[in-house]
Amino acid sequence: MEDLLVNRVASSGLVTINLEDFFPKGEIAHFDLVDYLFMGLILKEKDFREALKNHDWTQYQDKVLLVYCSNDSIIPVWAYMLVATYAEPFAKDIFQGDQDNYYKAAFNRALGQIDPAKYADQRVVIKGCSDQPVPPSAYLELTRLLKPQVLSIMYGEPCSTVPIYKRKA
Repeated sequence: MEDLLVNRVASSGLVTINLEDFFPKGEIAHFDLVDYLFMGLILKEKDFREALKNHDWTQYQDKVLLVYCSNDSIIPVWAYMLVATYAEPFAKDIFQGDQDNYYKAAFNRALGQIDPAKYADQRVVIKGCSDQPVPPSAYLELTRLLKPQVLSIMYGEPCSTVPIYKRKA
């Protein structure tokens, strides 16, 4: 009599969510306002406007443009607004902040599109390993969204999980 191999993971009824599937697409470009500061300290409006007018904005075509200042200078809000007016015709997206903050915001935006009711009464595994830098905040947000709907949440791989939440009977 032959012993049949049974894939217990496949027959377990677990639903796997891979947060890497929500990773923002597109090349990222950086616009550091520190390059436009007078003496590395202040932003002079007239000089800044002239520099923006002469800047090659086409280099940001179809890219995500991150606008930030890499030093501790106080940047007036209007400076970010001016950059946006020049970059908008070219950039796919414009974000005020560094790459880590962009990823957090992009994941929150993407996870906000999930219908948690779709996972009602399911046993969910949130996949742990990824090739992309998925921020911890994405795992937190997904857990927060799913907890009221699901039977259980686990972290890791279907064959080796860490229990996170189990609904009380």
